[in-house]
Amino acid sequence: MTDTLTINSEIALAKAQKQLADLWRENKYLEVDIRRKAKQRTLTQNRALHLFCEWLAETLNDAGYDMRRTLKADVDLPWTQSAVKEHLWRPIQKAMTEKHSTTEITTVEPTAIHEVLSRHLGQKLGVTCPPWPKRDQEAA
Repeated sequence: MTDTLTINSEIALAKAQKQLADLWRENKYLEVDIRRKAKQRTLTQNRALHLFCEWLAETLNDAGYDMRRTLKADVDLPWTQSAVKEHLWRPIQKAMTEKHSTTEITTVEPTAIHEVLSRHLGQKLGVTCPPWPKRDQEAA
């Protein structure tokens, strides 16, 4: 018999503890596999990601780094929010988390990805990356 217990609250924890105790008393033997799973990023974090990508696009454009100068010599395109997300954010995200979609990242991963991207742009291009957006910030 295989049971899956999802513990995502104090109430669920208490129920799982009771269920484990009951199973133990019944069988006197249990094997328990535990998988740790962080929460998926929130909708607020998703909005922050898109706002950050927009700000970074403006920062790179203002610094004179079009996509051609930053990525490939034969393409002359200004940065956009979606280009930042696809060509800068996502490759770092995939390298760090092995997750392709931003919908798969956890609540703690955006901060780590932002730190790596900021460090990279500072070291390679001398560009100061915009800070991660605060909850109440919106596009200019």
